[in-house]
Amino acid sequence: MIIEGNNFSFIDTIDNPITVADSWVINSNKLGAGNGEAKLYVGSKDLMEQFHGGTGFVVSCFVLKKDLLAYMEMIKDEYFNPSQEYRKREELPDLWQERVDKIHALHDINTFTVVEQEQITGSRGYVNSTDSIYKLIREISLPLVSYLSIMKLEYEGHMMFYWKLFADYEEIEKRKAFIYSYGSSISRIETSVSEVHEDTPVYHVRNIREGQEDYRKKLLEECPFCPITMINEESLLIASHIKPWALSDPIEKIDPNNGLILSPLYDKLFDRGFITFNDDKRVVISNWLSRQVQGRIGISNNQLFQFLPLNSKRCEYLDFHRQSIFKG
Repeated sequence: MIIEGNNFSFIDTIDNPITVADSWVINSNKLGAGNGEAKLYVGSKDLMEQFHGGTGFVVSCFVLKKDLLAYMEMIKDEYFNPSQEYRKREELPDLWQERVDKIHALHDINTFTVVEQEQITGSRGYVNSTDSIYKLIREISLPLVSYLSIMKLEYEGHMMFYWKLFADYEEIEKRKAFIYSYGSSISRIETSVSEVHEDTPVYHVRNIREGQEDYRKKLLEECPFCPITMINEESLLIASHIKPWALSDPIEKIDPNNGLILSPLYDKLFDRGFITFNDDKRVVISNWLSRQVQGRIGISNNQLFQFLPLNSKRCEYLDFHRQSIFKG
C-alpha cells in the first residue's frame, strides 16, 4: 500500500479497536475527576505482545497529518455541541481551532516510539510514550466517542505501526438520542414534568429520532430484505444510515435515500466504516479490519450484491461514506 508516496507492505491490523478511555485524555477533555495517566490500555497483554513482536517491545509508530485533520473535522460537532459533560465543555470550540492549528504545523508523516509497560502485572496490556505526537493524540481525543486502530506494516525491512484516530459516530448518536441532564441541556429537546413528589420532578424525555419509523417503513417498502444475507425477517433488519445520523442535517436524517436495510453484522461493519460499496454494487472491505476478522465475516472484497438498491441520490450518499466514513 502507498502512504504519502512510500510503499508499505500490509501485514495485519490489531483485532479490536481501542476505545479512548477518560483516564487517558488530557484534563480539558475529561468527564470525571483526577488527572489521568499517559499509559494506554491496548487490550489483552498476550495478543498485544504477539501483534507488536514480543514481550518488552519498543516499536516505531506513525500518524498522518491528513488523518488527524480528517478526524478533527469529523469530531467537530462534538467539540461545538457536546453530547457529554466534558470538564472544559465551554472552551472546546476554541480548543478545536487551537488543536487544528497545531496539526497543520506537523509533517505529512509523524513518527513516535511506543514502549510496552512491562512493570504492570496482570493480563491487561499497556503502552506509553514520551513523544510529543503521542501527547497530541491524547490532546485531541475525546473519551468514549473516539477510538484508535493500529495497522502493522513493513517498510524497507522494518516493522512500522500506523495509528489512526476515528470518531465513533454510533456512540455519539446514542448519547445524543436521549438527553437526561437538567439545566441548559434540557432545552435541546421537548420535555414535560410530572410531580411524583412535590420536590422531585421527573422529566419524560422524547426520543429525538422523530420520523425514524416512517424512514424505516419506506426503506423496507423499497427493499424488504438485507441485500447481503437475503434475510427478510423484519425484526432482524436495521435501517442503517449511509451518512451517519450525527452528521446529517434534519432532511438527511429522514431521507430514505440516505439508508440501506442491513442485517446486524453488516449494519455494524457499515456504520463503523469497515465496509462500503461502490456504485457498481460491489463491496469494499477495509484493511483496518484484521485479516482474521475479514476471514470470518462471510463476504469477500469486490463481491457483487446485485440486489443492493442503488439510485443516483443514494450513490451521492455512498460517495460521502466512501470519502469520510470508510476506513480506507
